[in-house]
Amino acid sequence: MDTSRKTNFDDRLSAAAKAKKAELERFRARSEANDPAFAERQAARQAVSVARDARTAERNASRLAGVAREAADKAARDTALEAEEAARDAAVEAEQAARAVEVARQAARDVALQAERKAARDARYAARKARPRKR
Repeated sequence: MDTSRKTNFDDRLSAAAKAKKAELERFRARSEANDPAFAERQAARQAVSVARDARTAERNASRLAGVAREAADKAARDTALEAEEAARDAAVEAEQAARAVEVARQAARDVALQAERKAARDARYAARKARPRKR
């Protein structure tokens, strides 16, 4: 007799469910999201991005400082009133650039702190998972 006729519909359903569950477990085991190295790479990428933004802000601040110097030089040649106005504008631009650099540095510190906290949290989670279960 054929073996497929001996199995009933419920047996086939449960076998299919078990197969799907096994496939899902294999997928989860391969998933990069559970990999601690993946989280470290993500944190490193984010830190690099923030550092890049900080360097950009510093370059802009440097460029604006050069513009401020040029404005100050020009102001020295212009009348006293115009010189005062140009100096004020240059000081405002330099202050804004300094604030932008500080904001970028703070963002870099925040990202590093978040990455550190996540690493600690992941370590606690891994330690908890590694402990033997009490029954």
